[in-house]
Amino acid sequence: MAFLPFYISGRKQLKVVIIGGGYAGIAALTSLVRYMPDIEITLVDPRRHHIKITHLHETFRYPLSDVLVPFSVLEQRFGCQHICAAPAFDEATLQQWHDSKCVIFDDHAIPFDYLLIASGAPGAGAGHAEGILELNDFTRTAGSELLSGYLAGEDAVNAPISIIGGGATGIQYLFEIAHFLRRHKFENKLRLIDSGERVLKQFPDRFASYTQACMADLDIDYFPGMLFRGQRDNAIMLKAKDSGDECALPSGLSILFVGKKQDNQLAASAFGQVIINQRPLPYIFVAGDCSHYQAFGSNAMTAQSAVRKGKLVARNILRHSGLLKILEPYLHHDIGYVVSLGPADAVGWLALENNVVTGIAAHVIKEIVEAQYDLLLTGIDTYLI
Repeated sequence: MAFLPFYISGRKQLKVVIIGGGYAGIAALTSLVRYMPDIEITLVDPRRHHIKITHLHETFRYPLSDVLVPFSVLEQRFGCQHICAAPAFDEATLQQWHDSKCVIFDDHAIPFDYLLIASGAPGAGAGHAEGILELNDFTRTAGSELLSGYLAGEDAVNAPISIIGGGATGIQYLFEIAHFLRRHKFENKLRLIDSGERVLKQFPDRFASYTQACMADLDIDYFPGMLFRGQRDNAIMLKAKDSGDECALPSGLSILFVGKKQDNQLAASAFGQVIINQRPLPYIFVAGDCSHYQAFGSNAMTAQSAVRKGKLVARNILRHSGLLKILEPYLHHDIGYVVSLGPADAVGWLALENNVVTGIAAHVIKEIVEAQYDLLLTGIDTYLI
């Protein structure tokens, strides 16, 4: 068994329930198994697969199966049990589960020593409508298949395609779609609609200048300061953020990447324990996008933060179950971030936000970071901090 500081086992086996099989849930699962190989883990998630969401934009080049890891494989690899379900809960429900030490939903009653909520945050999309795609659509069908299906229609010939959202996800899909159109010699015009005054506004200015220069090289039109109001009759409806003026532009397809909702996050202590009525629940932890820690660490809705929170709560669950109960506070700060700009280009920062890296060097850093997570999925933990 791997060494865990400040952990002296107080019982032979723990029962842990993890709700959510995203980055935080899987990071916690692998860490728990690493330090307690005989632990009994029940993973509850409505999907049949874990999705490597940071690779999802690459399905314009590779099959969707390349970014899916069946939970059945993880069951065999880590000795856990997967239940395909999405239990609904609120603070009152969590309090009941905590007091009874049992997760109850549908026909299931799952006793636990510890519960981890890692159910993620829903996307802030506009719902399904004709001529509109959202991130969830790409979790079910490869990007190449979705776009090819659209481009095969009679109305799609040379019809412009609009990407809404100038954040990291929108930019990564924008460039993958641009290269897909070029590879297959489609002549559809591509445009980016952004509510901000520059792309990637959460990052240093050099991110925007480099990215927008690459957009110009690919003849991608950019409309900053515009709000999406809908898609109908082969046109996209927009509203100027400052003036309120409305306009319509020709557009056969709108693809929305408008971020995640932050209004349903669970408050947590610096150690990852859920806080309800201003008191932490000792046996319920939370990690990932659905959590907001009252700590100095990063609460960014990123895979990096989700993995670090998941690993932290796994260690703290074990410590809390032991004899010393010395828990570790969440202090992780992002050590870099890379945004892909197509198959062989990227922009990012490493160690310090002003240390901006572009081109092949940034692309290589992104590949190394994602390979690190791929190793974690096999049970090999190479994360040092």
